[in-house]
Amino acid sequence: MKKYLSLLLSLLFIISCADDHDNSLNQDFKEDMRDFVIGISKYSKAINSKFLIIPQNGIELATINGEDYGMPHTNYLNAIDGNGQEDLFYGYDNDNDATPIEENTYLKTLLDISKTAGNTILVTDYCSTESKMDDSYTQNNMSGYVSFAADHRELNTIPTYPTTIYSENNKTLVTLADVENFLYLINPENYTTKQDFINAVTSTNYDLLIMDLFFNDNTEFTYSEINQLKNKENGGTRFVICYMSIGEAEDYRYYWDQDWIKNNVSWLDAENPDWEGNYKVKYWRPEWQSLIYGNNNSYLKKILDANFDGVYLDIIDAFEYYE
Repeated sequence: MKKYLSLLLSLLFIISCADDHDNSLNQDFKEDMRDFVIGISKYSKAINSKFLIIPQNGIELATINGEDYGMPHTNYLNAIDGNGQEDLFYGYDNDNDATPIEENTYLKTLLDISKTAGNTILVTDYCSTESKMDDSYTQNNMSGYVSFAADHRELNTIPTYPTTIYSENNKTLVTLADVENFLYLINPENYTTKQDFINAVTSTNYDLLIMDLFFNDNTEFTYSEINQLKNKENGGTRFVICYMSIGEAEDYRYYWDQDWIKNNVSWLDAENPDWEGNYKVKYWRPEWQSLIYGNNNSYLKKILDANFDGVYLDIIDAFEYYE
């Protein structure tokens, strides 16, 4: 009798765990993230057909089986316009250190699958030594990627080197494929006002800017301010792309509700130990996705209304946490 009771209790425990993890034993977490990105793409492009969708990291989604030897996942690759990749040549283990050859080769194989499908690859390497920054730009260019050598992991500065932006030009951009360089500046903490930030950016000639919708976490950039940011100093134009995390909830965002923690909402998960205030989310759940896109109160609708040219989707690799 005790034996059967023990087996019954074990079975109930397993069922309880499965329910708590959304039947994770049978769940394809990579496909869930692909579906999420595809949904974001369909929604935004129905409003603005030229709106750019650029996921950062999680490049394994480019293939059906998530491996570097896999077949291209056509539906996903067709839904996006580019891929962002951090640490390709520098910064994988430590900032300013070269990325191990094995990791570099693995990532490049997957990135090239997306590039072959017609997508633009934007690489952010973290290095501050001038010779390494030069090497980063050279190696990315040889690989057919557009790159930014970030001298601060915080992405809160406009680098003073190189003095002339790599592949600087004054052309008018039409598609993402026209972009030859970019600036990743999502943390405006060094700027006192929004106008200071705008003035700093418009005095440069970067083809593309990745920034946040909010200035220092609280005030949204307006339609007219985003239009200002689209002008380069030399008379050319740039794309202005908005950063948005879709794999974690951030407690400093406008959508945050303190009652989520108190009420232990089922779709909110553990706090990221490396980033205080960032919480893992069960990103396949409708409660979370409705905050991100699909309605007039969503995060993505705010970005579209502000006249950004596209969105830079972060924490795409959240599937690794659940796998």
